Amino acid sequence: FSYLELRELRSCALVCKLWHRVLHGDENSEVWRSLAARCLAEEALRTDILCNVPTYKGKVRAFHHAFSTNDCSRNVYIKKNGFTLHRNPIAQSTDGARTKIGFSEGRHAWEVWWEGPLGTVAVIGIATKRAAMQCQGYVALLGSDDQSWGWNLVDNNLLHNGEVNGSFPQCNNAPKYQIGERIRVILDMEDKTLAFERGYEFLGVAFRGLPKVCLYPAVSAVYGNTEVTLVYLGKPLDG
Repeated sequence: FSYLELRELRSCALVCKLWHRVLHGDENSEVWRSLAARCLAEEALRTDILCNVPTYKGKVRAFHHAFSTNDCSRNVYIKKNGFTLHRNPIAQSTDGARTKIGFSEGRHAWEVWWEGPLGTVAVIGIATKRAAMQCQGYVALLGSDDQSWGWNLVDNNLLHNGEVNGSFPQCNNAPKYQIGERIRVILDMEDKTLAFERGYEFLGVAFRGLPKVCLYPAVSAVYGNTEVTLVYLGKPLDG
């Protein structure tokens, strides 16, 4: 098993109940350690990027849910660690990226954080495959149409279909985002909601009535040389 790739391991788990127990019983087994060493960059394993993903199986899963190098603006690239987007200093452009895998069912959580200035617009949220990942000017690209939903961390506005859907979180003098602060995004495709957490604080549900389509974690940025990291965590823990 330690020499197989993820697709082959999935097939093995479907063939035999014993193999399924072996592969999924210990998420830190030599099988997952070996696969993590092969598919993850040393930087991702050595730094604190994956500090909130405790198992090697979870780290492998996070990598397969990371930003897609083929589904992003031409003005960004994904760094060698596999999880961080770098926006090139291109004037009058807003640039975004989607993850490799989207969700049409289940409950899912991921972390997003900025490792550089936000600029005038810095949006995190979700998008369908039809949402644009690049446009001219400095705008809130994520949330600019009916194919995406976003939270602008600069002014705390919720955005969808080109309109502001209110401020978030809904409290007086809501604190502004601090560079490096990890925001947890929670997508519930059963209740059709999108919610956010900051640290250990649940900020509330931001969007309700999401469509029953495949939705992808996404971000959009405008500031040159800013970097955004996204790490998939798996099923959110209640409470």
